[in-house]
Amino acid sequence: EFIPKYRTCRRQARQQAGEADHHEGMSSDDELTPTEVGEFQKSKDNVLEDSRKVFEDVHADFCDIRKILLKFQEWKEKFPDSYCDAYIGFCLPKLLNPLIRVQLISWNPLEQNLTELEEMPWFRAIEEFSDAENVSES
Repeated sequence: EFIPKYRTCRRQARQQAGEADHHEGMSSDDELTPTEVGEFQKSKDNVLEDSRKVFEDVHADFCDIRKILLKFQEWKEKFPDSYCDAYIGFCLPKLLNPLIRVQLISWNPLEQNLTELEEMPWFRAIEEFSDAENVSES
C-alpha cells in the first residue's frame, strides 16, 4: 500500500500524541503545519511566476488564441481546399493546448470566487471560431 510521506508522518505524530478519534481518510489541510503551508505557497508562487515567462519571447500574434484563430479563419476563407486537406479541426486542440494550459495554471475549481470556464477569454474565442466555422459550412 502506497502512503505518501506526509501522511505517514502525520499518522505517527497522532499515534505518539494518543489521538484515537482520527478516522483514516478524513484528513484535511488543517493538519498541515505552517511550514508546509508556507512551502506550498512558495512553490505555487514560483510556478505561477514561471508560467508568466513561458510566452515572454513569442510574438503577440502567436500567443493569443483569438489572433491564432483569426489566422485560421482567414486561411479557411482564402484557401478552403488547402484548409480542408490539412485537417485543421483535428490540429487545433493540440495547437491551442499549451496556450490554454498556461492560462489554467492559476485556475482552481474549488475556490469560492470561481471564474467559470465559459467566461474565460480563450473559451469565448474558441466558441466564436466554432460558431463562425459552423455558419460558413452551412
